Amino acid sequence: MKTWKLVSGILSIILFVWMMFQSFAVGFANIILNTGEFSGFAGIIVAILILAGGIVSISTRNIGKDGDITLILLFGIAALIGLTMAGTTYLDLYVWALWGAINAILALVSLIQKSHANAITK
Repeated sequence: MKTWKLVSGILSIILFVWMMFQSFAVGFANIILNTGEFSGFAGIIVAILILAGGIVSISTRNIGKDGDITLILLFGIAALIGLTMAGTTYLDLYVWALWGAINAILALVSLIQKSHANAITK
């Protein structure tokens, strides 16, 4: 799981740049087209949460359960916001929400593995 956390963190940081670019473009399009949607703003929030999750993933890959719980929260909230606020203009937000959900699920698997390993050693 340490390798997954490193790769996930690096990919999340790289994807952040693309997500911000898309989010600003969609936000501008929402204003120009007067759609009344907030998908561009939601994309910015999701991108920031994904960036934070990537940084936490890299920095806590060798630490215990606390890092996994933080990752579950950050990526889970990003996935929830992305799924609920994508709207009709920013359909790529579903892809970023899926990325957050995958990372949250893998962090949960890592947490369960660590819990089982601690129970076995005790």
